[in-house]
Amino acid sequence: MDRDNWKVLEEMEAPGIPWAAVSAGEALWFTLGEGTEDDRYLWRYAVGKGFSETERIACPELTGSYLSYDGEHLYLSQWYKHRILKLDDKGNIIREIAIGAEISGHVFVEGMIYVLQGTEQNGGDWRLARLDPREPTPALEELARVPFQCRSLAFDGKQLWTNHREADRIVCFARPRFG
Repeated sequence: MDRDNWKVLEEMEAPGIPWAAVSAGEALWFTLGEGTEDDRYLWRYAVGKGFSETERIACPELTGSYLSYDGEHLYLSQWYKHRILKLDDKGNIIREIAIGAEISGHVFVEGMIYVLQGTEQNGGDWRLARLDPREPTPALEELARVPFQCRSLAFDGKQLWTNHREADRIVCFARPRFG
């Protein structure tokens, strides 16, 4: 996409079901589901070149959904395992961050991880929280309740963005400020 005028610059069929994407420097990384079991893989996509077969990485335990990037490493969340994994460039787990709830999106903002966490059961109960991944045992700080089923989380430098699933809408909101 050309972000200035929202025009499509390049379009390509994904080699699986896209679940998430994140910009990582010169490339995009996607979580793609493959096969009848929806096994999850990370695929690197380079503009003008497409998806790289040689840079396809199996997600740990073939599960994973949302991605974020800290400028050096990919972070992959595992919805049902209630955790975010910091990965090396081969997909090995460097660190596990326990969230304690289902994860429907996460993004880095000024070194902090903002995460949508909660449950989709009984109509859903979602919260926006943040944590400092530089801490040895990051404490989750709840910032706000999200009053709808939300999926994915992005930051454009000013505002946070998510998807309001039932309304089929993208929603932006200000980042909560404290202190």
